[in-house]
Amino acid sequence: MNGFIYALGGTGFTFLMTVLGAAVVFFFKSDRHSEKAQSVFLGFASGVMIAASVWSLLIPAIDEAERLGKKGWIPASFGFMLGVVFLMLLDKLIPYFRPEPDREDCVKNGLKRTSMLIFAITLHNIPEGMAVGLAFALAAKNDSSVLLASAIALAVGMGIQNFPEGAAISLPIRQAGRSRSRAFVCGAASGVVEPVFGLVTVLIAGTAQLLLPWLLSFAAGAMLYVVVEELIPEAHLGNSHIGTLGVMIGFLLMMTLDVAL
Repeated sequence: MNGFIYALGGTGFTFLMTVLGAAVVFFFKSDRHSEKAQSVFLGFASGVMIAASVWSLLIPAIDEAERLGKKGWIPASFGFMLGVVFLMLLDKLIPYFRPEPDREDCVKNGLKRTSMLIFAITLHNIPEGMAVGLAFALAAKNDSSVLLASAIALAVGMGIQNFPEGAAISLPIRQAGRSRSRAFVCGAASGVVEPVFGLVTVLIAGTAQLLLPWLLSFAAGAMLYVVVEELIPEAHLGNSHIGTLGVMIGFLLMMTLDVAL
C-alpha cells in the first residue's frame, strides 16, 4: 500500500508538470509571438528529448538489463531499432485510415508533425511512468530511505522534463488554429499515461521489471525518430539561432538534471 501511495504521488507530480507545461499556451496572445515561442519550445523539447533518450531511457535500459543478469546492449539496441521502425511504419500506415477526401494530402505529407509528437511523447511517458512506479515500489518493499530519496529525485527529474514537452505539444496545436482549451487538453492528456502505468507497475512489479529495459529503449528510438524527422526541421534551426539555442539549453538542462539527480 505504501508503494502504491508513493507511486501515485510521484507520477501525479510528473503529470502535473506536463499540465503546467501545456498551460503555457494560455500566455501567448498573438500568432506572431506564438511562432517565435514555437521555435523556442520545439528546439528546447528537441534538446530535452535527445538528452532524455540517452540518460533517462537508454542508459537506464542498459543498467536495468545488466542488473537482471542480461547483456545490456541487446535490449538497448534491438528495442531502439524497434521504436524507430514502429514510428516509421506508423507514419506510412496511419494516413490510409483517414477519410477519403483527406487521404491524398495525408499520404503525401505523412503523419502530421503534431500527431507524431503527441504519440511519441505519450509513448515515452509509459516507460517513464513505469520507471517511477517501480522505483517507489522497490523503496516501499525494502523500506529504504535511500531508495525513497532516489525515487523522489527520479520523479522530480522526469517532472521537470515533462514541462517543456507539454508546452511543445500545446503550442503547435494552437498554432494550427485550434482553440487554446483544446491545445491545452491535448498537451495535458499526453501525461495521463504516467500515473496509470506507474500504478499498474506497482501491482505487477516483477513482470514490469523484466519488460522495462525493452520499453525504455523502444521509447528512446521513437523519441529520437520524432526529433530528427519532425522537431528539428520544424524548429527552423537553419533560419534562426533561437531554435538552435533552444536545443542546446534543453539538452544541457536535461543532461545536468539526469546526471546530478
